[in-house]
Amino acid sequence: MPVFVIEYTYTAETAEGRDQHRTAHRAWLADLVDQRTVITCGPFADDSGAFIIVDADNTEVVEHLFANDPFAIHGLVPQHRIIEWTPVLGRVTR
Repeated sequence: MPVFVIEYTYTAETAEGRDQHRTAHRAWLADLVDQRTVITCGPFADDSGAFIIVDADNTEVVEHLFANDPFAIHGLVPQHRIIEWTPVLGRVTR
């Protein structure tokens, strides 16, 4: 199955909403980790965004899946990118 990187870009204007919906967002991600769909995820240290690494069949599946993220539902991710990625070396467990 291909691996995808989802890059979220945040803004200061969405910080309060992200704080309000973070628990639901993380529960949604934790469920995807339990399903082995999300390999790993986390915010950038400067709070400018986040990376989420996902196992999925194709970009359309990822787009549909991430439309259900509470952050996306509440308009808290002003920009995102979905990139198919080919890990070559390292410890990406699947």
